Amino acid sequence: MTRPMLTQREAAAACGVSRTTIRRRREAGDLPGAVQDPARGWLIPVPDLLTAGFRLNAPAGPDAPAADSSAEHGGDHRQEHGGDQGDVAGLRAELDQLRHEHALAVAKAEHGRRLAELEAGHLREQLSVRAEQLAAQAAHIADLQQTVRALMPAPERPELGPAVPGQTQSGRQSGVERQESEAGGEGQPRWWRRG
Repeated sequence: MTRPMLTQREAAAACGVSRTTIRRRREAGDLPGAVQDPARGWLIPVPDLLTAGFRLNAPAGPDAPAADSSAEHGGDHRQEHGGDQGDVAGLRAELDQLRHEHALAVAKAEHGRRLAELEAGHLREQLSVRAEQLAAQAAHIADLQQTVRALMPAPERPELGPAVPGQTQSGRQSGVERQESEAGGEGQPRWWRRG
């Protein structure tokens, strides 16, 4: 025995919901027996609709013409409004679903924003600590450089200039040369003093 199958449009009309609702439920996997027919599009088994929680009204057959007015349909004014009320209920349910999805999306975005703020605060704190570490290292390097300069030997001092103004360095005589010239200029230095 084959199961009765409805198109998405027929299923929406039979359940009093929009085609979008039927499509979403099919895409979510709530209608596992749905199959795609090349001629009619998606076909949904009636038991799947019932299992998914839909209540079925008496669906019009697939060959029934679309109702344009209550006179053509042969129904009374109350049946037409009953169909409208089903559409309104379906639209309200879909609107409620969209509002719920929107609220979830807003909550997720807010959560992401809070996480981003926390991460930014953490990164700022790490940057501040790193800057303090670099400043301490720079001060330590400056101290080490000053210590190295203090341990280095003093630079050579230039020889002192002349003792007498106007006298050149070559004109000055050392104590030994002066003794030699006083002793007669023998050319041999005397290492002792006369008594």
